Amino acid sequence: MLANFIILSLAATALSAPLSFFRRANPCFVTGSVALPAEVAEGLPALEAAPVTCNSNIQVAPGVPDIYSGGIEYSTIDFQKSSLSPVGFALATFKTPSNPETADLDTLQNQLNDYLALEAGVRSQPGSSALLDELKGPKFFLQFQIARVQTAQGVTLDDADTVSHQLEKVLANAVGATASEIAQVNALAKQV
Repeated sequence: MLANFIILSLAATALSAPLSFFRRANPCFVTGSVALPAEVAEGLPALEAAPVTCNSNIQVAPGVPDIYSGGIEYSTIDFQKSSLSPVGFALATFKTPSNPETADLDTLQNQLNDYLALEAGVRSQPGSSALLDELKGPKFFLQFQIARVQTAQGVTLDDADTVSHQLEKVLANAVGATASEIAQVNALAKQV
């Protein structure tokens, strides 16, 4: 009888522990208190496994430290430092050879990892919607470039990962892009 009481007492104590006790800590780039959308949260384990790391001595967005993936620092590919539109910056920075099949897919993926981690970090901060709207242009452009490279390499892609689908995302998130920049993105979509 005493043994049953002890077991029930221990179980009640465990069940009354706060949920945060059972959750693992956020990645170094998720520093805010705002809950992440499911699709962003689901990508966190892959970013941690990449691995994406942080330098807390440098802040690249309010509350978000500098981010590193594959030796590429986000601060070296930060669209906010450019006078171009976010998509214009992406066109100038995240280039592929004329034959996308020969592009360095690892570099593009590490650059995308930096942007995905930045997005998670920014989303975790309250009042960050303006920056979030702007960073989607370069993020989707990187996804678009990866789709172009994979298509050129003969990889079969899911519908959500195709060049045409990623093109739509870039164009829908081309904040402040010029007609010339949009034309350049459309031209790249035909080079696969």
